Amino acid sequence: MTTRLESSGATHTAEPDPPGWRRLVGPRSKFLVLVFWLVLAGVAAPLAISLTTVQDNDSLTSAPHSSEAYRAQQRVEQAFPNADALVAVAVYARDGGLTDADRAAVEADRASFVRYAIDRTVPPAAPSEDGQALLLSFPLRGDSDEQSDATSDIRDALDAGKPAGLDTALTGSAGADSDIFDAFDGMDVMLVLVTAGVVAILLLVTYRSPVLWLIPLLTVAVASQVASAVVYLLAENAGLSVDLQAQNVLTILVFGAGTDYALLLISRYREELRRHEDRHRAMAVALRRSFPAILASAGTVSLALLCLVFADLNGTRSLGPVAALGIGAAFVAMVTLLPALLVVCGRWLFWPFVPRVGDTTGDSRVWSAVARFVGRRPARVWVSTAVVLAGIAVGASTLSLGIPADETFTDEVGSVTGQRLVAEHYPAGTSAPADIVVDAGRAPDAAAAARGVEGVTAVGAPQVSGDTALISATLTDPPDSRAAQDTIERLRDAVDGTGALVGGQTAGQLDTERATDRDHRLLMPLILGVVFVILVVLLRALVAPLLLILSVVLSYAAALGAAAGVLHLLGYPRLEYSIVLTTFLFLVALGVDYTIFLMTRAREERSVPRALVSTGTVITSAGVVLAATFSALCVLPLTPSLQLGVIVAVGVLIDTFVVRSLLVPALALHTGRRFWWPSRHA
Repeated sequence: MTTRLESSGATHTAEPDPPGWRRLVGPRSKFLVLVFWLVLAGVAAPLAISLTTVQDNDSLTSAPHSSEAYRAQQRVEQAFPNADALVAVAVYARDGGLTDADRAAVEADRASFVRYAIDRTVPPAAPSEDGQALLLSFPLRGDSDEQSDATSDIRDALDAGKPAGLDTALTGSAGADSDIFDAFDGMDVMLVLVTAGVVAILLLVTYRSPVLWLIPLLTVAVASQVASAVVYLLAENAGLSVDLQAQNVLTILVFGAGTDYALLLISRYREELRRHEDRHRAMAVALRRSFPAILASAGTVSLALLCLVFADLNGTRSLGPVAALGIGAAFVAMVTLLPALLVVCGRWLFWPFVPRVGDTTGDSRVWSAVARFVGRRPARVWVSTAVVLAGIAVGASTLSLGIPADETFTDEVGSVTGQRLVAEHYPAGTSAPADIVVDAGRAPDAAAAARGVEGVTAVGAPQVSGDTALISATLTDPPDSRAAQDTIERLRDAVDGTGALVGGQTAGQLDTERATDRDHRLLMPLILGVVFVILVVLLRALVAPLLLILSVVLSYAAALGAAAGVLHLLGYPRLEYSIVLTTFLFLVALGVDYTIFLMTRAREERSVPRALVSTGTVITSAGVVLAATFSALCVLPLTPSLQLGVIVAVGVLIDTFVVRSLLVPALALHTGRRFWWPSRHA
């Protein structure tokens, strides 16, 4: 027997009980699901806390493994046992010239620093030509913990008891590593708290219930813990690489995507509670109807993320599987734990707006108006919207690639101050010379060739270990400049005949830039191809997926253009190398998410306007939540994190309020039946 109930102005027919889903959220099975997740959460918690202990943050700064700079680094580390030791560079400077008291203080520091140096030796201080600075440079001995402690002691010594007016700073790899550690100390906890707080506030505003918001927040928190635990186990036992960036994105994605799935499921569950007295049956129907869209969304994002395993950049490559595991954990939790919790608690969770059987609620006036506006002149709507987005996209041309070292942090840190002092008084490349690695027998030839290269100001004597020689070449220009990279290219050409490899900081940046270009050419089309195939399978059409792909590409370009204005205001318009690809991935995959929610509902309702009205509120809420969670990355003191948060947040809002609300529905209405070709869907 079937019954008809009026809801939101549409007629619905009660459907047969979906037994498969009913078994998952039945009167007894729901408790089994809760017990399973309770045990899983208990096991996962201590493992998740240990995730920071297996981070490998070298991938954030090391050159791509296929590059010449990386091969040079590997050869140096094999030949010179202490080549990977942190190098402390202490710089002392006084405007107007150093005093005798200054020089005495430097000599006192040199004597005290020998206990931290390899072979207990600190070379004499190197004076600047202008007589205003001295520089101590030496590698640190011991393991990573001992080097970290030594760096702290050296920094404290530089800050204490110096003659008035003498500027001091610690830079080099020791200073840079210490600054990163200090900047992010406790930030993983801060990021979780800020993200959870943002999600909690938005859920409270969305549901206007003092209790309901707790359930999806609790579920997503459990999913985050489980995801972190799985990543830890794979990093510890299966060689999965995870760095600071990947862990931060993991947290953001689980909270953002998980909350989106929760909003979609809870919205559908509330609809079904108005049609079914039995809440178990209401949830079973809601799961059956929302599961395909949630699965398609999670599958799209996960497969797109896994495309990153083909990247050349180390940090980009490691991000893919880590983030995909987070999406998987969010998906499983939202279709198992969340339904069980909702059914166990019952209807009272929605208080004071408890859904009752037979309740009729009017359509959202806002989204009904939007649907009418789009439906009246769809061609004009999509054309004008596309033109506006294309105009906004022009702003992307004001962005550039490559962050200077002094802009890596959002606040100036000690190592950046040290680099600035070195650049003021020494050749700009002093703090980061190029490394020439060559067979010992060819070292004189390589050194002679390097001395004749334009842009090389000094070539050191070869250091020989076994059959390998290491030659340092000081560059005229700052290590992160385009001019320095041009010098590296000339240097490589000059020493090529000797079989030498050229590495070092500038060479690594040059190779990273080239790897970035390669990744863009390979992975952007691959990501679009994967998303296109998923849309073809999901929508059983060819025209619709093609138009949707074009819409998300336009949306991404507009996001870069709009975000450019924000980044210029903040003072960070030079993007970190991997940001373009990472934001492209997130905005394409996550942008298609909302279109999937809309189009699957349109196929079910057999009406695009009706689908727009039905999904308008929930998808908009999901978009705002996702944008807000990515904005939480801005609390981190690293410029790339801030840039990632700004671009993705702006892009999600554009996709939610413009592309999914106006462009896509107008395209679907204007093309009519052709939109679904070759399907017969009307």
